[in-house]
Order: sequence, then C-alpha cells, then structure tokens
Amino acid sequence: MSCNSKKQIDIQGHRGCRGLLPENSLPAFEKAIDLGVHTLELDIVISKDHKVVVSHEPYMNPIICLNPEGDVLPDNSEKDYNLYHMNYDEIKQFDCGLKFHPTYPQQEKLKTYKPLLSEVFDLVKAKDSEVKFNIEIKSETSYYGIYTPQPEAYVRLVLDEIEKNDMLSRVNFQSFDVVILEEIKKQSPKMVVALLVEDNETIDVKLEELSFKPEIISPYFKLLTAESVKAYQAKGFQVIPWTINATEDMKLMQSWAVDGIITDYPDQLIEILKQ
Repeated sequence: MSCNSKKQIDIQGHRGCRGLLPENSLPAFEKAIDLGVHTLELDIVISKDHKVVVSHEPYMNPIICLNPEGDVLPDNSEKDYNLYHMNYDEIKQFDCGLKFHPTYPQQEKLKTYKPLLSEVFDLVKAKDSEVKFNIEIKSETSYYGIYTPQPEAYVRLVLDEIEKNDMLSRVNFQSFDVVILEEIKKQSPKMVVALLVEDNETIDVKLEELSFKPEIISPYFKLLTAESVKAYQAKGFQVIPWTINATEDMKLMQSWAVDGIITDYPDQLIEILKQ
C-alpha cells in the first residue's frame, strides 16, 4: 500500500439509511446493504416479554409512528406507549414508516414496523452479507426499571440474542450510558465498545467516567478537530463520529482520516469515497 493511498473508512448506515427509508426498518437495512455499507448502525430496546426490539426510543415516537388503526399519536404520549410495558405482538401492530418525516422529506414512505434484532440478523444471513453491526443500547439512568430493564439484565438479554444468532464476532456495542458500557465489559470482556458522546458533553471528561479504555470514541462530529482525531488515534482509539449528513462535512471527516462515518445518507458517502 503506498503511503499516499486513501484510508479505508468504515461506512456506517445510521438506523439503516434514515435519509432514504424509514429508520431502523428491515427495508432500510436491506437498502443499506445493497448500497454497500460496511456496518449497520441500529438501536435496541426491550419489550415487556423480553424481546430485543430495534427502536431508537423505548416508546412509540409520535414523529414517525401511527397507531394500529393508522391514526397519529398525540405529542408527549411516551408513557402511554412505553415499549417495555408492551408485548412484541402489540408493538408490531404500529406502523412506523408511512408518516411524513419533516427532517427527511426525501425519505421513501412505506408501511413498516419495528423489527426484532433477530429479524435483522435473518435478513443479513438471507442476503449472505458480510456486513457488521454497530448496536446502540438505548439507556439512561432515569429509564432503569421504567423504560428498560436494569443494566445487568438488559445487557444479558442482548448478549444472549447475539450469541444465539452466532453474530458475536460481527457486533460492537455503543451507548451514551457509561453504566451500560461497564456492564458490557463485565459480561463480555472481549466485546468492542464505543463510547458515545453527546453534543453537550466533553470527550475527555466522559472518557474519565469509564474504568476501562473503550476501543472506539464516537462523538458528535462537531466535537472533533483534525488535531484531536490524530491525538485520539495515537492513543489507540478508533474515532467514528456521528451523524454526518452534509457532503462538505463528509469530505472534512475524510480529510481528517477518521476511522468511520455514521450517516443517514450512505449513498452520498459512498460516492464521495469513490472519488
């Protein structure tokens, strides 16, 4: 490899490919695979009957979901549609793909539901795809026992599902919740872990909250500079920022030689990286 050859950047389809198809849906994951992403980024929560469900929120989000009759959900209805208080058969009745998304006007609309993590694995196996999985465990302290199981039980449920599907070698976990990350390392010491950093947090401060060194730092992209990317990589971290949707920002991240890019528009990122 010549010293001026371009670095291979991990192309991660955010929630599948949210800019193109309804987020965290089987059609979005299939499209992302067909486009050529290296990694499917997705979020999981737990249902009342302890199924691992692919969903960004642990409740039905009124922005993207309709009730089983096709009616809009009232704003601030999170407590009424708490997925941890609903069995999966009930969750599956809600449509989360037909409603117009104000942030993603080009998103193709189709009737779809919140799938099980096992269904995503089945899709990938059926397509004979080598794609990897960046799985975010949605969690925060205020959710424990209300919207999610307690951390130990939560992590065990998810690890069991991944082991059952023989996908352990293709998964890394990410979370904003350091308690969850600690629990992952306790239960699965070899698991690759990404520390997610919010736009209102500081990378170094959050790193100090962990008792171990995560393999990946995954901050809001505007928290990074060319210098900090180099410095973190020199310390042995991979740097995979989120969520980069403007082409000029994709090019900037590419010029900083980040290790991966999480985007709602993997089609655009793939075109840029071909150049």
